[in-house]
Amino acid sequence: MTFAADPATVLPSLALLSHRVRVLPMDAASLVKMPENTILFLDARDDLATAKTLCRLIHASGLSTPIVLVLTEGGFTVVNSTWGIADVVVSSASPAEVEGRLRLVSERGNAPLGSGSTAPASSEPGTVNADGQIRSGDLVVDTNGYTASLHGHPIDLAYKEFELLKYLVQHPGRVFTRAQLLQEVWGYDYYGGTRTVDVHIRRLRAKLGGEYEHLIGTVRNVGYRFDPPDGEGDGAAAAEDQH
Repeated sequence: MTFAADPATVLPSLALLSHRVRVLPMDAASLVKMPENTILFLDARDDLATAKTLCRLIHASGLSTPIVLVLTEGGFTVVNSTWGIADVVVSSASPAEVEGRLRLVSERGNAPLGSGSTAPASSEPGTVNADGQIRSGDLVVDTNGYTASLHGHPIDLAYKEFELLKYLVQHPGRVFTRAQLLQEVWGYDYYGGTRTVDVHIRRLRAKLGGEYEHLIGTVRNVGYRFDPPDGEGDGAAAAEDQH
């Protein structure tokens, strides 16, 4: 991820290795374009402030993508553990060093922002149990009966509202653009436009009620995500949300 006009200048050694490389611009919208099982090289050579903001946004978005900062030697004095990165590398590193860092990062993943490693949860948020239900605090989504309830009381949802809620709850903390939600919930043939997603999000929030409308969060300039109750999922930074 870089602002550079010639991405090959960011980490020249990477081009000499056999890894598949995809170049993305340094903005929030790029976060949802990253494929799974990706290691992100983030160009922090010239703009450390933007790099730090993107590191925090990646964590707030619920993405587990390991981040390797590409720095000049002067940048090493600024970066610390609160950035939530997996590793750093100087832009002039040799191919052998870059390959070694990639191997280590792929084995250990990314460190959580501002904390040490934690034991895995006994059950993953968003998991469908044996009864076809997804539970998140007081919210229960029944994928078999196409119903949802809060505190045991059913929520009156239209079919697409249910499908949208189900999809978001199945991916807690992950940010989706409107275009992605149209594709996943409405299907490839739907041409109603991204405004349809906004309308359904507003209806869902209204039906969840004032106490629970915050479960569907907005990530500024990107899209929407499901924010699990406290204690579930990865959590999110309030600075990135608006409701």
